Amino acid sequence: MSTVKVRIGPRDHGRAMSLEEFAEAEAAPGNLYELAEGVIVVVDIPGLPHGKVLYALELQLAAWELAHPGLVHYRASGDRCSLFPPGFQSERHPDLALYLTPAPDPVNPWENWIPDLVVEVVSKGSEKRDYEDKRREYLAAGVREYWILDPQQRQRRVLILQRAGDVFRERRPVKSYASPLLPGFSLDLPRLFAQAGA
Repeated sequence: MSTVKVRIGPRDHGRAMSLEEFAEAEAAPGNLYELAEGVIVVVDIPGLPHGKVLYALELQLAAWELAHPGLVHYRASGDRCSLFPPGFQSERHPDLALYLTPAPDPVNPWENWIPDLVVEVVSKGSEKRDYEDKRREYLAAGVREYWILDPQQRQRRVLILQRAGDVFRERRPVKSYASPLLPGFSLDLPRLFAQAGA
């Protein structure tokens, strides 16, 4: 006897669902879907400005990775990774995630593999999710650094959150940021936003 999968779509935004049900659901195309504290969040596919910021960041990271082979075990974006913060009934898909340790399971590691660094690029409408909700969840999950890149602001705001025990310590770099997680890497912020046309 076959089981009919639950199908979720844009009209399900705000619908309560368990993590187990969400994992088994079939998503309608045209949007992105996350589960936030047991509630479905339907997100528009980010526009080109959002993608350009991510692309500019990945160019800088790729150049560093080529010069420092073996330090990053996996770099993923969006639908190529999942994060399950404990105690939240949430399934998140960061804009970018860097894993500096090997996967505990070579096929399906997501429940137990925590990225060391996650990045979110803020889009219109995602401010609360990126600055508040995900901040709490990524901290609870064990993420060591969380970068929030906000090209919407006049000053093109960047907020770096570094784990310090049970809290995130805030840094607001203007020109560059050298992460202790990535030896020899310096995030060039003016170049990042110039390449992105932001």
